[in-house]
Amino acid sequence: MPDPTATVTEVQGRRLRLTHLDRELYPGSGFTKAALLRYYTLVAPAMLPQLAGRPASFLRLPEGVTGQRFWAKRVPPGAPDWVPELSVTHRRESLRQVVVADLPTLLWAANLGCLEFHTPQWRDDPARHDRLIVDLDPGEGTGVVECCAVALVARELLAADGLTAWPKTTGSKGLHLSVALPATPAEEVAGYARELAARLRRALPELVVDRMAKQLRAGRVFVDWSQNNSAKNTVAAYSLRAAAAPSAAAPIGWAELAACRAPADLAFTPDQVAARLAADGDPHAGLPASAAPLPD
Repeated sequence: MPDPTATVTEVQGRRLRLTHLDRELYPGSGFTKAALLRYYTLVAPAMLPQLAGRPASFLRLPEGVTGQRFWAKRVPPGAPDWVPELSVTHRRESLRQVVVADLPTLLWAANLGCLEFHTPQWRDDPARHDRLIVDLDPGEGTGVVECCAVALVARELLAADGLTAWPKTTGSKGLHLSVALPATPAEEVAGYARELAARLRRALPELVVDRMAKQLRAGRVFVDWSQNNSAKNTVAAYSLRAAAAPSAAAPIGWAELAACRAPADLAFTPDQVAARLAADGDPHAGLPASAAPLPD
């Protein structure tokens, strides 16, 4: 059946056919596919530099968050020939993935029902990482407030090693700290991340766990050092999340992280994230220039 809301538009010289613009993606929210496309247009200037050069994994929900959801890594059939691609080897298989390098590609992916954008900690070459991620994942009985306590200690440990951390919410319950690096062998980054997790556990033994076993996580924050594996992806800054209500992964400042006293203090809707960016700029604008090597 033809889509009566479909429209053809041109974005930076690329032709896009946008469909089902009135479809509500989060039940009862009024947040439609048109709102999705508008949000990604507004945050694109800050989001695209984070995505450039990195193969994207998409969480697609064409019918919205109550419908079918699936991960998409391969370039989908029928993709325009102008969509940037990168060949990536996963285990023994090589496949072509999309690189979201510009606004037309971002909106093309969003029109496919991609709510979430995830990327690895490397650009172009999985053997050399340009980013360290400190992934703080709260276990049962903990939340973002406890993650903030761990993040403040992590910041001190990283600073003592000459590294600058940039916090963001995940749009869910946890926090990510991003650290820019010069291109560094993947195994060195992974090794440092694992040791940092152990240091945090020793500094906060009643609050932090650095082992994978889920039964250890209740009442504690899991520092998921494995997110620095070349095969892993983390949600991109400014990505929407496929939760019950509209939310987004939001870069934040250290002052507001330190002031957090309740989960609501660091929970942002897409409209709030876009408004924060318009009013105050990107809190992570200085992240690339802060790159420093891992300690010897």
